[in-house]
Amino acid sequence: MKRLTLTILAAAFCLTIPLNAQTYRNISGWSDQINNRIEDFLNSTITMNTRKVAVFDSDGTTFGQVPHYLADEALYRYADMVLKERKDKEAKDKLKILDRMVKDGNNVGKPYVENRVHFLAGLSPEEIEMIGYQCYEESYRNKTYPEMKQLVANLKEYGFEVYILTASPEFLYQKFVSEEYGIPVTSVLGAKCVVKEGVTTGEIIPPIPQDDGKAHTIETFIKTRPLIVGGNSRGDMDMLNESAGLKIVVNPDDITVRGPEDGPMNGHTVKSYWEKEGALIVRCNDVRDPKVRFHTGEWKIKENVANPK
Repeated sequence: MKRLTLTILAAAFCLTIPLNAQTYRNISGWSDQINNRIEDFLNSTITMNTRKVAVFDSDGTTFGQVPHYLADEALYRYADMVLKERKDKEAKDKLKILDRMVKDGNNVGKPYVENRVHFLAGLSPEEIEMIGYQCYEESYRNKTYPEMKQLVANLKEYGFEVYILTASPEFLYQKFVSEEYGIPVTSVLGAKCVVKEGVTTGEIIPPIPQDDGKAHTIETFIKTRPLIVGGNSRGDMDMLNESAGLKIVVNPDDITVRGPEDGPMNGHTVKSYWEKEGALIVRCNDVRDPKVRFHTGEWKIKENVANPK
């Protein structure tokens, strides 16, 4: 009887293994070679007892940025649709901030990024959330990369915490990103500001997830070294180098040769640098939808380069 009981228990244990196994599902649109590399890496993490974390950049990495960054489109759209109809001092002050941003022109520079926060100051987190969400619904709903959604689904299957970083105001992105990728709003980290009595201020809480600030954001708020990091541009270099395992680079530029100011990337394009470093290079379709009106272009902000797959 004892032997029979042990045999039944062993059989029951074997039957539970497939139910609890972590199963990789191939990402359609990416090659077998890319899928095999991701699957092999994820399988290597199964026995880990530490936190398993993956961190991704936002614009250009998890959804499209062509022809313009969503953060810019949300602000210029709000200006055209709401502020230009008003004559009060607050509206005029906000439009002056946009005028400074247009004059600056460098929409990946820290002063420009900080001015996005200053522009939104005085609104509630919920109002900012809806400005971003409505812009997403109108102009970016079809620009979420299906391959990246499949990747994130696999990461969840393997027990990963997934974070998405953006240099844009945090409240602007949290609602639509968390819904699209099925992650908590607290896992969408962006430029933070102090909130007082339910209203946002222009007081920025560092670090801003821009350039080296993305790496500092990982250390400050996520508090562990990620096993997987994904990005798409020169500005993601410091963050990608935080990866303790797999580096994934989406649609990297292979035209512009970086200069001495880009440190170790000097003399390389973004693509050639990460190929040299052994990163996984993947492609996602990012082109302009001619049926969508983009207010940002009407404000004479430069367009991002298309990446047809």
